[in-house]
Amino acid sequence: MTNRKVILYIAESIDGHIARRNGEVDWLSIVEAENEDYGYEEFYQTIDTILMGRKTYEQVLSFGEFPYKGKKCYVFSSKKQSETENVQFIDDDVLNFIKNLKNEEGKDIWIVGGSELIESFILRDLIDEYIVSIIPIILGEGIPLFKSSKISHNLKLIDVKKYPTGLVQVHYRRKLE
Repeated sequence: MTNRKVILYIAESIDGHIARRNGEVDWLSIVEAENEDYGYEEFYQTIDTILMGRKTYEQVLSFGEFPYKGKKCYVFSSKKQSETENVQFIDDDVLNFIKNLKNEEGKDIWIVGGSELIESFILRDLIDEYIVSIIPIILGEGIPLFKSSKISHNLKLIDVKKYPTGLVQVHYRRKLE
C-alpha cells in the first residue's frame, strides 16, 4: 500500500470564489510577481497525477498549450468523451476510482478544480490536504470554492505563508479521528 495523498491545491478570493460566474480567473494576475511562484513548482514536483472536472478542463484548454504534459491527467465528466494524448475522461464512481488510484504506486494526486468535483470529494472524505492561496480581492460573486456541504471535516493547520503581494497561503491536513 502506498502513501499517496489527494491534495487540493487552489487559489480563491477573500470571499471564497475560485472563478468569476463565467469561469474567468483573470483576477489571479493581481498577485503575479517576478521570480515568485508561491511554491507552485516545488508542489508540482511532488505530484504525478492531476484530477479536474470537465468545466475546469475546458478552461485550461482556453489558456493555450496544455500545461500538464508528462503527468497523468484525469477529467471527471458525465459526458462521454474520447481520450486525448493528454487526458483520460472518467465517468466512474469517484470513490472507487480514487481508492484504486491511491493504491497504485506513484507520487501525490492534485485536484485542480472545479467546485463540483471538489464537493464530491469532500462529501466522500477523499481530500487528505488542502493548500489554499487566498488572493487579496473580493469578487462579490462567482463560483464558490466550497459549496454548502452537509458534512464537516476537522483539519489540522500545517503552515501559513504570507507574501508581499498580499497573497496568504494556508496548508491544512485532514485530522484522522
